[in-house]
Amino acid sequence: MRSFINVQDIGPLEKALAEAQEIKNDRYKYQHLGRNKTLLMIFFNNSLRTRLSTQKAAMNLGMNVIVLDVNAGAWKLETERGVIMDGDKSEHLLEAIPVMGCYCDLIGVRSFAGLTDREYDYAETVLQQFIKYSGKPVFAMETATVHPLQAFADLITIEEYKQVARPKVVLTWAPHCRALPQAVPNSFAQWMNAADVDFVITHPEGYELDPKFVGNARVEYDQRKAFEGADFIYAKNWSNPGVTNPEDYGKITSKDMSWTVDTEHMSWTHNAKFMHCLPVRRGLIVTDDVIESENSIVIPEAANREISCSVVIKRMLEAL
Repeated sequence: MRSFINVQDIGPLEKALAEAQEIKNDRYKYQHLGRNKTLLMIFFNNSLRTRLSTQKAAMNLGMNVIVLDVNAGAWKLETERGVIMDGDKSEHLLEAIPVMGCYCDLIGVRSFAGLTDREYDYAETVLQQFIKYSGKPVFAMETATVHPLQAFADLITIEEYKQVARPKVVLTWAPHCRALPQAVPNSFAQWMNAADVDFVITHPEGYELDPKFVGNARVEYDQRKAFEGADFIYAKNWSNPGVTNPEDYGKITSKDMSWTVDTEHMSWTHNAKFMHCLPVRRGLIVTDDVIESENSIVIPEAANREISCSVVIKRMLEAL
């Protein structure tokens, strides 16, 4: 596996899930693969779970790890072509990327959407430059449009907690005080479409995700109807994707607090498990009683980030 961005990169999900369970049973089984190999983790944005879980996964596999926080530990980087660099950015990615590639065997990149230029964000401009110019295998640690390590961990968690062969999984929009990217819901939708689940997306009108991620999912604008009979509720905010109105891209066009997941919402379900990628704004996305309930699986979900990343790094090491 030369790159990991979308669900197609992981191959058959049954095999990937079996591999995840194998690694979960023995996290150090493949330490020999990473011996004398180095992972470079590059962060253009803040992180807690991604940084810790990815570093832990790489160490479990015997790798050395270098962490570069671009905003705190490096020259400010220019990402645009054709600019006159007379501002505060001292180095261009076109030089920085191949230099980075000299010091490692694998590269993980985390770079969020700017939420001002949809075309730029959805072209994955920053990530694609790493793939093109680093000379090394590259995987996404969340990008402008996707977060595949999170979605893989979500699928692992659903497989572990499901009570029926084909559970009903609902991705629900919830209100937020800041404009957030669509990366997590995009990837979650993509991975759920590839899995054997009954998948429903619910959100206010105008918040439609890009069709290439929605796929064959059912879109239901009535949140209560969407929740009925659900086995898993995945709550997540996203800013307006600009699908129906490009001028709205990256904006907050709804703050409807009736979409906040509370006990009443969960009572509409089939005793559903509550999921969220974290960090979560309590009182906006979800109420305290729901996220602290026995049906909340946000902590096991976060723990599985180490497992999903271990599978991805293992496969990349095997391909070197």
